[in-house]
Amino acid sequence: MDALIVLMSQNMTVSAIAEMIDEHDTRIWRVIRFYVEQARSQENLSEVKSVGVDETSRAKGHKYVTVFIDLDKSKVIYACEGKDAATIKSFKDDLEQHNGSCKNIINFCCDMSPAFISGIENNFPNASITFDKFHVMKLMNEAVDQVRRDEQSNNFLLKNTRYIWLKNPENLTSNQKKTLRPLKEIRLKTMKAYSIKLALRDFWSYKYRKSAEVYLKRWYFWATHSRLDPVIECAKTIKQHWTGITNYIKTKIDNGILEGTNSIIQAAKNSARGFRSTKNFITTIYLKTGNLKFNLPT
Repeated sequence: MDALIVLMSQNMTVSAIAEMIDEHDTRIWRVIRFYVEQARSQENLSEVKSVGVDETSRAKGHKYVTVFIDLDKSKVIYACEGKDAATIKSFKDDLEQHNGSCKNIINFCCDMSPAFISGIENNFPNASITFDKFHVMKLMNEAVDQVRRDEQSNNFLLKNTRYIWLKNPENLTSNQKKTLRPLKEIRLKTMKAYSIKLALRDFWSYKYRKSAEVYLKRWYFWATHSRLDPVIECAKTIKQHWTGITNYIKTKIDNGILEGTNSIIQAAKNSARGFRSTKNFITTIYLKTGNLKFNLPT
């Protein structure tokens, strides 16, 4: 029965399993946690070198869980409650309990959270930080959207165009392209911000760091002289995190894998209609995304 519960739990909600086998969900969670913890105790993390870290929401009300992923094997290796610097220390302790070493970690990919940055610098002395390009572009998108909102109050043509400016040109629908075409002929502040965003996107395609930095310096000059306050603020944030952003040209790592993992986690949360406890949520994260090897009874 235990083996059946664990196998079914990888594709079904606990409530569905409880109804199927006519058992209280508390016992089912107890069985799942036992085998997940057993499988995790046998994990060998001695070869982990590149780690991605990001937070995911457990429930409304700013309840978060921080997830750590082995970027080389595309699997979650640790999850814990919170999203502060203490989560990084907690990961270090767990890593060393599974034959890993903080000195072996040479790459960390994260957003520009000061808590994550300080936690990594204090606990992983050999790790180079690469800021996730998706988070950087999200910051730029927010700046573009703020410019649009400010300008929209004086220009009705920008009404209902929000998603056009958040997308890349190749992802626009035919109707969105049709809407955008006449806007290109007008000297819009939003169009200027959008052009600066597209120019920043080109930075990530560079192969050599030196030429990439030359390009980013030119982009920074353009952005800071744009007379668009949200864009200027975004550019200054990029300047403050310059090394971690330009590290991407060398490491080519990002949290794209983690974003996909987060989609799986959120889908599991939604199908279960939430979790009564963080412990159950973390157990589900390991179950769905940890690629654990279970020693099930036969």
